[in-house]
Amino acid sequence: MRNIKNICSISCFLFLLNTGLMNSAAAEEKIITLGGKSGWPELESSAGVTTGTGRFGYDCLQLATNSRTVGSVTDLLIDFEGDVPQDAAGHYELKDNAIVYSPKSKMGSGAGLCRGTKGIRLSGKNGSMFGSSGMSGSFLIEFWLNPSIAENGERVFSWRSSRTVNNSPMYQMISAGFYKNHLEWDFTNVFNGYEDDGGNIKIASYSTVIPNIWTHHAISFDEDTGLLEYRINGRLEALKYVTSNGREVGGSVYMPILGVVADIDICPGYTGLIDDFRIQRSVSSQTAVDMRYDTYSRNGGRFVTKPIMVSQDAQLTKVDVSQSTPNQTSVLLYVRTGDNYFSWTEEEPAWIPVRNHADIKGVKGMYFQLAADLYPDGSGSVTPSVMQVDLHFKEIAAPLPPFKVIAEPGDGEITLSWSHSLDKLTGGYYIFYGERPGEYLGAEALQGESPVDVGDVNRITFTGLKNGKIYYFAVAAYSNLDRRITGVRSVEVYARPLKK
Repeated sequence: MRNIKNICSISCFLFLLNTGLMNSAAAEEKIITLGGKSGWPELESSAGVTTGTGRFGYDCLQLATNSRTVGSVTDLLIDFEGDVPQDAAGHYELKDNAIVYSPKSKMGSGAGLCRGTKGIRLSGKNGSMFGSSGMSGSFLIEFWLNPSIAENGERVFSWRSSRTVNNSPMYQMISAGFYKNHLEWDFTNVFNGYEDDGGNIKIASYSTVIPNIWTHHAISFDEDTGLLEYRINGRLEALKYVTSNGREVGGSVYMPILGVVADIDICPGYTGLIDDFRIQRSVSSQTAVDMRYDTYSRNGGRFVTKPIMVSQDAQLTKVDVSQSTPNQTSVLLYVRTGDNYFSWTEEEPAWIPVRNHADIKGVKGMYFQLAADLYPDGSGSVTPSVMQVDLHFKEIAAPLPPFKVIAEPGDGEITLSWSHSLDKLTGGYYIFYGERPGEYLGAEALQGESPVDVGDVNRITFTGLKNGKIYYFAVAAYSNLDRRITGVRSVEVYARPLKK
């Protein structure tokens, strides 16, 4: 019987030698896949990037739409992303709502669907523009509209109040509604001292508002110049200097003063879609930039993966990206590597630009990290997308496990012995042990908790064990280049210590 075992051992040794498994120092080709059916849990950060639906219905990464965000001067923002519209800035409370969520958005993933009866009623908190009485200063009111019919009398915005002037009440109103397919703004007794036309200022769009097409509307007032202007899709439609002489210079500015606090109504009588309704408390030279209407920011977006641990001296050889890049769009790729990512910063180690599907040389380390910049077309209307990323790399093969392991019981101890691993990469061995088959959670032995690093030996006695209890063992070799490079475990053996 012993001769048969020896013959089997020799045969297995010759098989490993002939098949090349003895020379495990050769690098192994491996691939790490990001995205695809596994999704994108490996992302560390992203800016201006969101998920969309890619090939085969899996999530892809693409540019986020140019949605409005809350800033330091934001008075109100309703982005219609949830089932119930809410002010993202937290300055207004929802009192009534008849607008429903619609996925047919212009920005983000949702829009508000208005059905012509009533819309949203909001009550401003103290300190907000419409939650306070007195001088309001500069302001910007903007939103996206996609009307169904744009009939005369349909209203998109309404605020009605009054203030006392010379001990007499004065009616006030700010309203935006449709008249002959043009959106017209009315400011009645809002600008203090302005008396022409009974204190009423009308400012209407020059362009016709066409049903079933998204357009961006913005009306702003600059307290420094008195300029009241109306833009659609960033183009100037109408303007008026609310000054004593009606010009930019040489006259005094009539400032807006709001009277008794009153609720505001968004889409109180409008049929169609609305998206990203925002009020800002400031207007500057950047107003035109702030009112840009590109679907995607032409500055693009960026995503960065988490540092991905591979093995010591692993070499990145290629990055294969499954992507969609319509005309004029781009996806630019960058990688960086290192052995200790805890010390990494945004700049160090430096990002290395790489080309999709091209061979990469000289990029090696224990951790890989990938970044990608996504850019839309020149008009900001089309986005590229990334469906899947395959990182191709070579790493040093892990050493083979011992071919044979023997467990011999003793009094409160078990002696393990094993044949040395058959390759030249082995630097030592880890011993895994426990009290159940396949569960190596042992902690009783005086040699330490499982797994125990025993070094480059092939025999050890585990002491401090309980007689009568069964223990299970497996041995794994680790690389002489790095103890973290561990091979598969050997066949499990067991023994029961007994007092003889």
